[in-house]
Amino acid sequence: MVYTKTGDKGTTSLVGGRRVKKCDQRVEAYGSVDELNSHIGLLATMLQNKSVELDIAFDIREQFEELHNQLKQTQNRLFVVQTLLATEDQATYSKLPQIDDSDISAMENWIDTIESRLPKLDSFVIAGGSVESAQAHVARTVCRRAEREIVRLCETEAVEEKITKFINRTSDYLFVLSRFILILENKREIFWSAK
Repeated sequence: MVYTKTGDKGTTSLVGGRRVKKCDQRVEAYGSVDELNSHIGLLATMLQNKSVELDIAFDIREQFEELHNQLKQTQNRLFVVQTLLATEDQATYSKLPQIDDSDISAMENWIDTIESRLPKLDSFVIAGGSVESAQAHVARTVCRRAEREIVRLCETEAVEEKITKFINRTSDYLFVLSRFILILENKREIFWSAK
């Protein structure tokens, strides 16, 4: 049964069973990461659909598939982040999968590889140019909000620095990805103009 009725009065259970209000800062933090994960799932699906289009070159299809795989890996790591943020009991926490340096390094390698293929940026980028690129920007802004919620949680609870680093790198990755998608789609970036 999907509905349990246990949350009808505005509370939810953390990992370990303690009930807190649904507006608790810990819930805000992992809930924002959950929202981010959903937006990345939508983007991954869009890129997977691109990778099977027959009217684009094989090497472009392969690149879309690679980006899709990166996003799926990111979703799996974000699920780890969500679980860690939802866990206050240290004995339980220590038994869970963790975010480690290799997760951050992998993200940095993806960013460096993509960035090396991007033109120099001389202006602010406006979200758009294609549906897929715009969705990458939506995910990026949700990621930034999740990061703010995690930082707010850090004011009252201990949060591992690797979690905040990973979320920060994820937003950087989504930014360069939004630009790279347009290159693969042979579409133009939209830049801010004061006029």
